[in-house]
Amino acid sequence: MTAPPLGKYLASTEKKTRDKAIKNLSIFLSESTDVISKPDMDKLWKGIFYGFWMSDKPLVQQALATELADLVLTIAQTSSALAFLRGFWEMIVREWNGIDRLRIDKYYMLVRRFVNASFRLLIRAEWDKETVDEYNDILTAPGGPLCPSDQKVPTSLAYHLADIYVEELNKVLGTLSTATSSHPLPAPLHTLLNPFLLLAAQTPVSVTYKRLQSALLDPLLSALSPPSEDEAPVSKRARLATSMSHVDTYPHLVSNACYEYPKTEGAVGGPTLRKKLLRSAFEVASRPETRDSNRRKMYALWKDGAEDGEDD
Repeated sequence: MTAPPLGKYLASTEKKTRDKAIKNLSIFLSESTDVISKPDMDKLWKGIFYGFWMSDKPLVQQALATELADLVLTIAQTSSALAFLRGFWEMIVREWNGIDRLRIDKYYMLVRRFVNASFRLLIRAEWDKETVDEYNDILTAPGGPLCPSDQKVPTSLAYHLADIYVEELNKVLGTLSTATSSHPLPAPLHTLLNPFLLLAAQTPVSVTYKRLQSALLDPLLSALSPPSEDEAPVSKRARLATSMSHVDTYPHLVSNACYEYPKTEGAVGGPTLRKKLLRSAFEVASRPETRDSNRRKMYALWKDGAEDGEDD
């Protein structure tokens, strides 16, 4: 399918022209039933990128970032919505190194909005396994922000995703739980975290592994099994002090998560889920393609987690 020639209007220096182009794009995406061809998708996202580049006031930037991310949900067919998301991530990775320091914060915000919209899309699809697997492929395939083997992918994108991923998932679950009468299905944490575990296993950059564990894995595991400081051995209190702040960070996720199959498992208790996720990290660490230095760190994560579970 050919996309309308909106690229030059989306990248216009006139705000009114850009706003009109976004509205026309929203109408087009909501009414279309076919997937946009890759060349047209690339042109479309190039126009969107530079349209966002020209938004200069904080409130305008925030509104536009939300409006752009919400385009994902205007697309009725999940396959077409995923193709639109793939175009977004390919564009972000391609253009990221050209973003100057004065604009980088607003693009971090744009990424956050699209992560949020992606989770809403997956919930709309009822966490369908093929859909989540395709979304994970978008993130981990060459050109994706979490691809461990593509040296062209900026590491700062992976760091930012590690910082915001679970936070945005918790936010979406909380928002949908209060905004709708029907409770969303539990989030399949094993499937959703798999791209991060694969990156942790295979990244050649030690700082990347450290960021994944400190920003994503440790806080989540801590939230799933809140330690009792009164019962903790003295030797562990210093380490627990840093993780205690995360105990109440993800309440909606902790109360509405499962391991892999939402419809059959239902919500799984935090300690049980934590044990399964640690086991998953152990299994990924055991794979032959895992780097030796990362394997040792992942084994240590599993061992420390198992010991903490025994002490809780």
